Amino acid sequence: MSTGTRSVRWACIALLALAGCALPLAPPAPEPLLAPHLRLIGVAELSSGSEYGGTTIGGFSGIDYDAQQDAYLLISDTRQTHVYTARLRYDAHGLSAPQFSSVHALRHASGQPFAPWWRLQPGMDRPDAEALRWLPGTAGFLWTSEGDFSRGFGPQLRESRLDGTHVRDIPLPAGFTPRPRRGPRPNGTLEGLTLSPDGHSAWLAMELPWRQDGKQATPTSGGAPVRITQIDIASGRPLRQIAYQPDAVPRTRALPGPQINGVSEILADGPHHLLVLERAYSAGAGFGARLYRIDTRQGSDTLALNALRPANHRPSPKTLVADLAALGTAVDNIEGMTWGPPLQDGARGSGCVLVFVSDDNFNPAQVTQFIAAEYLPLRGGHERCATTGAAP
Repeated sequence: MSTGTRSVRWACIALLALAGCALPLAPPAPEPLLAPHLRLIGVAELSSGSEYGGTTIGGFSGIDYDAQQDAYLLISDTRQTHVYTARLRYDAHGLSAPQFSSVHALRHASGQPFAPWWRLQPGMDRPDAEALRWLPGTAGFLWTSEGDFSRGFGPQLRESRLDGTHVRDIPLPAGFTPRPRRGPRPNGTLEGLTLSPDGHSAWLAMELPWRQDGKQATPTSGGAPVRITQIDIASGRPLRQIAYQPDAVPRTRALPGPQINGVSEILADGPHHLLVLERAYSAGAGFGARLYRIDTRQGSDTLALNALRPANHRPSPKTLVADLAALGTAVDNIEGMTWGPPLQDGARGSGCVLVFVSDDNFNPAQVTQFIAAEYLPLRGGHERCATTGAAP
């Protein structure tokens, strides 16, 4: 949901934030967790209202890098849903502002651009785009939508071409269909997407727990676990599902409005590990983001479980990579994450780089933020970043 794309809108747009989101954010917690496995390279920010190609830049919910094209792909949950390509340059000591090179409106299966919210079309959902990944060796990509629940459309996984044309809708397992008191919560669905290194399967991460699995996180509890599902890309057939336990909401809200923590993005780290980004927001207290690493071979396979209960499954254990608050920069609404080209002059040896992007919700009180950070070794290593491509 992009507490981001929607949860901040709950406070800032739908509720006008009760004027809260336009106020200065509260200072970070006095003792944030350490960032032992990330080293900040640099931050580049675009102010609200920046433009490119006749569009207002913002709302970036997903980012992915392709080494063959030496290009980043970004998806924006604008009023008509756009994809952008850009170049982003860094070295061990800094990050330059992104240089955009194209923008295209995504199209529905009918061949028409998705209709804007003020001119909705019968039979056409208004996507809430959240995540995307290049398909290896092609000019195509997969992307997710959280759905258009009020009009009867659940979450979606689609394949499109770089020019925005529709290729196919990929069917999702039956459990992804919203039903009364069951299935995904509105604006809490397909926030995370990553491909396996061989490109044959994809992992799909919910942001919030399914209704039957329990309550979402609060400042006193991590709530129920969220489901992360592996599917075969060619057929959409589910292969495996694991449960992931988010943290409690790190800060209590200072103003009326949402207080939320959930999974914002996932990223493959070799064939058996995922990086999981938890993004939090509390009205009047600001944003937070923590990065964890999990082993997909551990934990129960929950595909056959209609409801998750403590006694019927074991969540995948997680290892803290970093609290992004400890990087030395204030983080905005971080929603996208990708491997970037490896450093050739990595200061401490790994050379692996993670690039993050924020969704500004088209809110003047926020910014579009790009963060590059060197990913330092954990026990067990990380494998995929070594194959990401040429140096920047």
